[in-house]
Amino acid sequence: MMDTPASSAAVAPAPAPAVFLPLTAGQPLRWLVLGARDLHAAPGVALFYGLCFWGMALLLAWVFRARPEYTMSLASGCLLVGPFLAMGLYETSRRREAGLPPSLSESLTCWDRHVASMAMLVLALVVLELLWGRASLVVFAVFFNTGMPSTTGVVQAVFNPQNWQFVLAYVTVGGIFAGLVFCFTVVAIPMILDRDTDAFTAALTSMRVVLDNTGVMLLWGALITLLVVLSLLAWGAGLLVVGPLLGHATWHAYRSALAPAGPVADAAAS
Repeated sequence: MMDTPASSAAVAPAPAPAVFLPLTAGQPLRWLVLGARDLHAAPGVALFYGLCFWGMALLLAWVFRARPEYTMSLASGCLLVGPFLAMGLYETSRRREAGLPPSLSESLTCWDRHVASMAMLVLALVVLELLWGRASLVVFAVFFNTGMPSTTGVVQAVFNPQNWQFVLAYVTVGGIFAGLVFCFTVVAIPMILDRDTDAFTAALTSMRVVLDNTGVMLLWGALITLLVVLSLLAWGAGLLVVGPLLGHATWHAYRSALAPAGPVADAAAS
């Protein structure tokens, strides 16, 4: 009996399951050190992406002055765009790990091999971003029933001790959504880049990494927040360095959290 083409076709092997590695409290600082080495090895790539991050910060500052009620919405949008800009930095770190020279053009085109997975992850994060923006507007509407305040009004509200309920609500809402974005993306995008996995698997894997290493991930999130806040003090110019540094460091966080799926050289050839 002759085999049909369908029966004789080779069955593609199922992707190997992710192997989770335990993380220690000292590793986040090591990720920053490794990220600094990648930044030093590819300063041109780092400068390009640093300028992108700085531009986002300047836009955020302008919106805060002009339409402060939309600041949280734009901040969530920047938090959404940031990891995808960092994908080019992940590609640069991946190439260095594989012994390949850094390349800005390669970092800019690394999307095209993972369009489907990235599109699904973008869609999920856009939904979170829209919910975050709506929730922040609701907080303003509840506490400012005379209309949306001016920039001066926002600053006075934040630093007025009598408005502690507004500050608490605003920070809580922002913290919840920022935490969700962090949990879903902390290793998801590097995983998609490295293994070409689907967005659902990558997001669940990222969440599993956070749940299995909650203390370390809280420390990593706190370090990211601290460095970003410090970088914003001088008109956001610190993002020229901090943005690329955190992008490279995130790749090393991914490498520490999951065992390699195969030889690095094979991954680089994909």
